Amino acid sequence: MTTLTQDQSYAPRDSWLTRTERWLDDKGKGAWIAAMVLGFIFFWPVGLALLAYMIWSKRMFSGKSCAHRRTRSMMSTSKTGNAAFDAYKEDTLRRLEEEQSNFESFLTRLREAKDKAEFDQFMEERARKNDGPTEA
Repeated sequence: MTTLTQDQSYAPRDSWLTRTERWLDDKGKGAWIAAMVLGFIFFWPVGLALLAYMIWSKRMFSGKSCAHRRTRSMMSTSKTGNAAFDAYKEDTLRRLEEEQSNFESFLTRLREAKDKAEFDQFMEERARKNDGPTEA
């Protein structure tokens, strides 16, 4: 007696939509965008449907850059097991965060100084305009 093992030949065939979706996923985000643009060119509701599907299924935001960002944030908080390296990493991250906050406060002071200079210039021009000769 033989037992049936699930084989590709016995698996139900995927629909053409599923195969197309898988093919576009294999090609990447550019293929999805190209399909959407072609959909808009040939029949706008198809392009609109593709855009809605890409947003709904999060295909627009699941690119390599998003995954890289997620990985980078996980790496900054994970421990390596090497105490010396972990201490160095924590110190470096703390120092960088401190430098970032110092730079942001510098930019804030710079913007405030620029705003004050522009306001002072406005007030001087206004005072000159009001103090100037008036014609009767």
